[in-house]
Amino acid sequence: MTGQAARRRYALISFLTWLPTGLYIPVMVLLLLEHGIGLPTVAALGVAYSATIMLLELPTGGLADVVGRRPMMIASAAASLAGLLLLGLAESLWLLVLSGVLRGLARALGSGPIEAWYVDQVPAEEAGELTHGLSLGVMAASVAMTVGTVGGALIPFGLGVSLAVPVLIAAGADAVRLVVTLVAMPEAKYEASTLRSIVRGVPAVIAGGVRLAVRNLALTRILLVSAGMGVALAVIELLTPGWMAELAGSADRGVLAYGLVAAVGFAADALGSSVSMPLLRRLGSARAVGRAGYCVSVIALAAMAAASAVSGFAGILAAGIAYLLMFVGFGIAAGPMGQLLHSQIMAAERATVVSVQSLLLQLAGAVGAVALGYLAVVTGPAVAFLVAAALLAVPVARLVVPEPVRS
Repeated sequence: MTGQAARRRYALISFLTWLPTGLYIPVMVLLLLEHGIGLPTVAALGVAYSATIMLLELPTGGLADVVGRRPMMIASAAASLAGLLLLGLAESLWLLVLSGVLRGLARALGSGPIEAWYVDQVPAEEAGELTHGLSLGVMAASVAMTVGTVGGALIPFGLGVSLAVPVLIAAGADAVRLVVTLVAMPEAKYEASTLRSIVRGVPAVIAGGVRLAVRNLALTRILLVSAGMGVALAVIELLTPGWMAELAGSADRGVLAYGLVAAVGFAADALGSSVSMPLLRRLGSARAVGRAGYCVSVIALAAMAAASAVSGFAGILAAGIAYLLMFVGFGIAAGPMGQLLHSQIMAAERATVVSVQSLLLQLAGAVGAVALGYLAVVTGPAVAFLVAAALLAVPVARLVVPEPVRS
C-alpha cells in the first residue's frame, strides 16, 4: 500500500470513529433525563464510561501491539455499536450502565490502533507524508465532531423527532465503520496466535512501553506536553458552559451559546490541521511547527482569562475568538507532534505508547479539572485559565526533541 492510499483510509476511518460521538453528545444527558434518571445518576453513568477507559487504556494498547491493530478497531466498532443501541433503546438503569461500559471499552480499544496502523504503513523515508497523514487524520476527526455535534443538536429540535434518533444514527455510523474497517484496513498476521501467548505477551509489551516513556527523555517531554494539553482541555470543558450561561443571561441561551462555541472549536481544530503542512514546509521541522501551534494555544488561554472580565455579547464574542484560536493551535500541533512521538518508538510498542499518551492526557485532565475547578470557585475563572496556560507553556518551552529517521 502506498503512503497516499494509507493516508486516505486513515482519514476515512478517523472520521467514522468520531462521527458517532459528535452525534450523541448533544442529546445524551437530555435523553437520560427524559427516561426519568436523575442528574446525579447521569453523572455516575459518566463515571462508568470514564473509569472503563482509564482501566483498559494500557491493556488494550498492549493487546494491539501483540495481536494487531485491525482486530482492535473491529472490536472497537462492534462495542460502540452495541453501546449506542443500548443508549438509544434501553430504559433499564443496568442496561444503561452496560452502555457506558461498552462505549468506554470502544474508546479504549480504538484510541491507539488506527494511528499505529497508519504509521506502520508509511515508509520510513516518507517523514513528510507521515506528518501530512497524521494532520489529515486529526482534521477528519475534527470535521466529524463538528458535523456530528451540529447534526445531533439539529435533528431532534429541527425535525421534531425523538432524542433517541441521533443516537441510533450514531449506531448506524458505527456499523458503517465496522464494514469499512473490515474492507479497508489490511494487516499482516501477528505471531501471537494462541490465548496463552497473548496473555503472556500483553503485560511484557505494556511494561516495555511504560519503561520507554519514562527512560526516553525526548519521549517524556512529548508526553508532558500532552499532559498540559489535557489540563487545558479539561478546564475549558468545565468552566465554559457555566460562563456562557452567565454571559447569555439564561441556562437555555447558555447551552445554545456553548454548543455554537464548541462547534467552532472543532472546526478550528480542523482548520489548524489543514495548515500544518504549509507551516512544516516553511519552518522546516516538526518540532518548530508543534511549538508554534502550542504557543498559539497558550496565548489563546491567556486571552480566555482576559475575556472572562468582559460581559454580555462582547464577552461571548471575545471568548469565541479565544476558543477558536486555542483549537487552531492544537490542530496545527497535532500532526507534527505525532511525527515526533513516532520517531522515538518502534512498531512493536507503537500502540502501547499512544495509549500511554492518551491515558496521561485523561489523568492530567481529571486532576486539573478538580484542582483548577476549585481554584476558579475561590478566585474566579481568569486565574484558572492563566494557570492552565502556564501548565501548557512550561513543557512546550522545554520541548527539545531530536527528529531521527523512524524505524
